[in-house]
Parts: sequence; structure tokens; C-alpha cells
Amino acid sequence: MKKIVSLVVASMLALSVAACGQKTPTTPTAAPTTPDKGLKGTISVQAEEGWKSYYEAAIARFKATNPDAVVNLIVKPSFEHLDAIDKTDVTNKDVADVFAIPADRIYGLSKNEALAPIDAKAIADKVGGFADYDKGLGGNFKIEGDYLAFPMNIETLIAFINTKNAAAANVDTKAIEISDSKVGEVLIPAFNAWYGVALLNSADIELLGKDASGKLFSDMTKEWKDLGADKQAVITEIYNYWKTYTSGGASVMWDKDAAWGHMDTEFTTGGKAIARIEGPWDTSKLSKLAAEGADLKIAPIGTVTLNGKPLTHWKGGWGLAVNARNDGNADQMALAEAFIAELMNPKYAVDFFKATGKIMENVPAATYSASDLSATDKLVIENVLASYADAPARPLFTEWGQVWDTWQNSLLSWSAVKPANAEAAYKEIKAAFDAMMLNF
Repeated sequence: MKKIVSLVVASMLALSVAACGQKTPTTPTAAPTTPDKGLKGTISVQAEEGWKSYYEAAIARFKATNPDAVVNLIVKPSFEHLDAIDKTDVTNKDVADVFAIPADRIYGLSKNEALAPIDAKAIADKVGGFADYDKGLGGNFKIEGDYLAFPMNIETLIAFINTKNAAAANVDTKAIEISDSKVGEVLIPAFNAWYGVALLNSADIELLGKDASGKLFSDMTKEWKDLGADKQAVITEIYNYWKTYTSGGASVMWDKDAAWGHMDTEFTTGGKAIARIEGPWDTSKLSKLAAEGADLKIAPIGTVTLNGKPLTHWKGGWGLAVNARNDGNADQMALAEAFIAELMNPKYAVDFFKATGKIMENVPAATYSASDLSATDKLVIENVLASYADAPARPLFTEWGQVWDTWQNSLLSWSAVKPANAEAAYKEIKAAFDAMMLNF
């Protein structure tokens, strides 16, 4: 009701101005056998340029059963579209009725009352394939009892291995242990929390979490002696990683600007790097570095271990949301939800991947394996799904946004402080997180 009242007020103001001068997948059930028919009205839908062909095909299918419905495309990069919401409001005509959002924006958009609650379970039943909707990405989009987006795609980090570099180093690529690796063989920019959490998750280290009562806490505010052996071991290995790279004065892997180019150089066939932890969106680049794919192996992230425990990243992804200005308008909501169901129709999952590079959560690897996708694309999908299944949920609450710089700055400070051991290095992390927690 609060959203509706806010939007009514916003709409009245707008009219006034005008008068004066937006769990592990299982085999999916069949695509909707009884599609929505006879819906009327007009909605706008945001799509990126590369997605256009898929969205246009979905509109054509949708209009075949809903000839009186009008679906207008707003072709705009997703983050530019979200910026328009942030800078104006949901009544802006340049903001679409249906649009894509990354999962980590859900709390901020909810706080700003930009999203309309949707009947996500009904959409999920219609498209099929969800083993347990609430335990997957869909559950992450549920805020205070309302589903505010529907899963568009999943994403997580996977392992990329240069097999020729591994053979030259006599390393078995079936399992790569970081603590046994030589300098430069496993490349992870640990100072960046996006990648660093893959190491931390192996010992269930929580940079910022919420306890059962909803109170914020961080493992990084504990005293060293209270961390426990597993968590101490991970911090020790991160410290050793830094020490190995800086002992000879070469701190390139602890340089937030230079590290990326260094990793590309070393992962090239003939370099020292054996493994990198990256997202599927980097496949094309890494394939070129590994002799145009001839030397590239794609594997689940857990192929790389730390202290004998497999790395895991996060269950991340994107969703499709409905503009809050439609909240309370049953016809508009029905039209928006029906079109989301058509976009996420698992029958067209392969076409969706070809156009967007995105993997539907509710479609199994076998569907993609039986398609005409390239062998590399099939491997990427198979290993994203495998890595995603073992990953913890990504923290989405807004306070987590302060972790990025806190973690990065505390680790980068080691190059100036030069801690003598892992415990001393941890003191820098603890000091930074103690200060961060004061903000809450």
C-alpha cells in the first residue's frame, strides 16, 4: 500500500506539471501449454542491443496469442537504465515497465520503492523446471514477503586452465592445490573481494553477514586466536600469496591496476599461469590467450582447492523486474508477468544463451549439450551449473556494499605496512573491519 500511495502522489505531481506546460536445476517441464491469451494493453521492455533479436522473437510469439497487446522495446544498456531510475523516478517514460536488474541491486531498488511485487511462483509454475524456487535465485528476490524479480540468469565463477602451461609445469589439472603451487601458477586477485570470496568461502569466512536476529556481524572483527584453525589457514595462505609475490620486489599481483594485464600475459600459452578463476563472460578472451582455445580447459571452480578444500564462489545472477508504477493495475501486471514468462520460456533457452550469453537457472546442462552450441559454450554452461550448485547465496543486503573497499584497502595496505607474518597481516584486516562495523 505504501508503494501505491507513493506512486499515486508521484502521478498526481506529474499530471500537475503536464497541465502547466520503470536449487540445482532439474529437467524443465514443458513450455507453457496454455499460454496467456487475449491480454490487452501496452508495456515497454528494456533490452540491451545484443539481446534485441531474442526479445523481438519473444514479442512476436507473445503477440500471436495476444494480438491486442503492444510491447515496445527500450534498447538501452542495463546499468544506464538503472541509472535513469536512480536519477529520476519510476514514472519517467524512458524507464521501462519490465527491465533487467543484477541481484545485488534488489535491496536498493526495493528501498527506493522502484519495483512492483510480482506473482513469481505463478510464473515459475508456468515456465517449469525449478526444483525448489525459494532455495535458488528466486528466493533471493523475496524481500519482506514480496517477490520483486523473476530469475533471468545465473552466474558464478569457474576455473579456466591452460593445459599446455600445466603440462610444462608437470601439474595434474584434475585437482590444483593453491598451497602447493609455485608463484604465478594460480592467478587470483585476492585483494578484490569478488575473487577473494572464492578463497574465503572454502573456510566459511563471512566478511559481513546477518545472524538469526538480523544483526550484522563479521568474522574479520574476531581476534586472531578466536578465528579457528581453518579460517587462520586461509588468511595465512593469502598472506603467503602476497609474500611470495612481493619478496623479490615484484608486487604486480597486489597492484589493483597492473594485476589484470599481468594475469593475461602469464595465462598466455608459454607463460607460467596454469589456472585462473574467472566468470564465463571472460571465455572468449581466455580462449584467445590459450592458443585460440586449443590449450584451454574449463572446469568447475572446485577443481582449484585451498588447504584441501574446494573453492566456491556465489550464487549470483540477474532478474526481470516490473516497474512499481504498475503496482495496483491488475491488467498491466498481468501483461508484464505474462511477457516475463514468455521471455523465460525454457523451450528457447538455447536461443536466449546465443543472444545474451545468459544461462537460465531452470534449464539443465543436458538441454544445452543436445543443442547446436559450440563445444566451448557447452563446457562453460556445464561448469557454471556445477559450480553454481555448490555455491552459497550471494549476500544482497545494501550494507555489504561497504565490504568491497574495506577488504581491498586492508589487503593493499600490506605492501606499505609489510607485516612480518599472517597474524600481523590479519591485524590490518581486523582494524579495517572494526572501523567498517562502526558505520552500522
